Amino acid sequence: MMPFKELVLASHNAGKLKELQAMLGDAVRVRSVGEFSDVEPEETGLSFVENAILKARHAARISGLPALADDSGLAVDALGGAPGIYSARYADGAGDAANNAKLLEALRDIPDAERGAQFVCALALLRHAEDPLPILCEGLWHGSILHEARGSNGFGYDPLFWVPERNCSSAELDSGTKNQLSHRARAMAQLRQRLGL
Repeated sequence: MMPFKELVLASHNAGKLKELQAMLGDAVRVRSVGEFSDVEPEETGLSFVENAILKARHAARISGLPALADDSGLAVDALGGAPGIYSARYADGAGDAANNAKLLEALRDIPDAERGAQFVCALALLRHAEDPLPILCEGLWHGSILHEARGSNGFGYDPLFWVPERNCSSAELDSGTKNQLSHRARAMAQLRQRLGL
């Protein structure tokens, strides 16, 4: 059973707030960290899990509420896991199109068989800012990187991420299907199970 009635999401992203509220249902009210502060913590961790915990601690500290944070990105096998935790700022903060262009250039001479990749989502739930035992859940979505963009749905690396079980790119999936298959959906399913929802 959910041990609290509301929690703060360590994100200013309204879309993510809506998505997580839908996944958690009516058992808990999800509030944005933006209600409490516009300050973003520095992501100094070297892993998705470390950064999720950093963001959750910051949100719990400024809100006084239990906090949920996610840190997500793309890990490409041929690049040793890059862009990894730097996925959103892979092309020095120049945006999705620049990130995608940089990734295609990095993989230009890599054959199809070696273009494996996974989207990663690490979720951290803290009951309070000093919680020594955060609930950690991780979701992986395995696929590969295309040679050119396909599809217009989604965001980030979705147009380059091939989803073998659906024979299309992530950006060619409708949002309902993506929200069942994605790394974030898998991590959230674990979290719901841990919380007994």
